[in-house]
Amino acid sequence: MSHLVLVIATLLLMELAVTLFHKHVMHGTGWRWHASHHEARPGSGWERNDWFGVVFSCATVLLFALGGFHQPIWWIALGITLYGVLYGLLHDVVTHRRFGMKWQPKNAYLRRLVTAHRLHHAIREREGGVSFGFLYAPPVETVRRQLRARRSRT
Repeated sequence: MSHLVLVIATLLLMELAVTLFHKHVMHGTGWRWHASHHEARPGSGWERNDWFGVVFSCATVLLFALGGFHQPIWWIALGITLYGVLYGLLHDVVTHRRFGMKWQPKNAYLRRLVTAHRLHHAIREREGGVSFGFLYAPPVETVRRQLRARRSRT
């Protein structure tokens, strides 16, 4: 039971950590890689932003290896991996339609995620972004108000 709690807690904490990382690193010092994700581009091929996933995957593999010596680390690595799988499916496949996926979600939660993230992409610059989460999005009207307020300041 404690392993399951550790996996679920890690999964939930990942959303907070990744939201902060997205806002302060990807839209900060990591913008050079992340900017490719905010540029209009044809197709669904590789973008520099994908290097973040490579780096995070390598770090998680290291955690799995360390988990052989200290078991709770292995379960944390599993929670991070599950987060990565959900991120990949919801962000890359459903929201950005990479890999040819054309499915439109009917579920209210998924529609909210997709809409909020598309509003995030309404800003193509490093500054002024809204809705930085990947598995949680504020209500769409809240995101729209934030976007309008940021646009009116410029």
